[in-house]
Amino acid sequence: MHNPFREAEFVLGATRIAQLPADPGPEIAFAGRSNAGKSSALNALCGRRALARVSRTPGRTQEINVFRLPPEGRRRLIDLPGYGYAKVPPAQRAHWDRLIGQYLRERESLAGLVLIMDIRRPMTALDRNLLQWLEAHPRPLHVVLTKADKVSRNEAGRQLLATRRQMEELGLEATLQTFSALKREGVEDLQGLLLEWLEAADPQPDGTPQKDAPVTGE
Repeated sequence: MHNPFREAEFVLGATRIAQLPADPGPEIAFAGRSNAGKSSALNALCGRRALARVSRTPGRTQEINVFRLPPEGRRRLIDLPGYGYAKVPPAQRAHWDRLIGQYLRERESLAGLVLIMDIRRPMTALDRNLLQWLEAHPRPLHVVLTKADKVSRNEAGRQLLATRRQMEELGLEATLQTFSALKREGVEDLQGLLLEWLEAADPQPDGTPQKDAPVTGE
């Protein structure tokens, strides 16, 4: 399939909400605990090795990183700071938490949130803390269980089912999938879903309503 995410272009790294681009035009945000594989998932989604920085040291994403998508840059991907990394000053962790919470509360252009979890340790207390923001401010939610290559297929299925049940217990509607950036498993599924979100939020780049598609095959 055609991959428009391949043309993603870095715009800026924001430490405050006020620094983000103007709100019109949809954007999809990626969130996740530090070292859960968020940067690797973004790179796999876009077919780029170094669009988002990958490091063995957790906590490298310290800003809200903005990537614009074609056409005309109306659509965006948002890489939120990884949360839960202990080896930073408490004040810095608190700032990241406030920044993420404010973004989820206030960003009108947010078309959906992709929550990245390590399939070996899904639904940590930190993940639940983030999900609390969505209870009062519902947005489309997709949970990606990364590093599926690290577990057996049976274990991957078990973790997927367990995570789905926990989401239901929290009263949150979400779609879920397993994912491996290393083996590129689940990449096309993720691309297809995010394209659906973007089209639903912004059917045409100029903002005009989408016309009825012509009937074909008759």
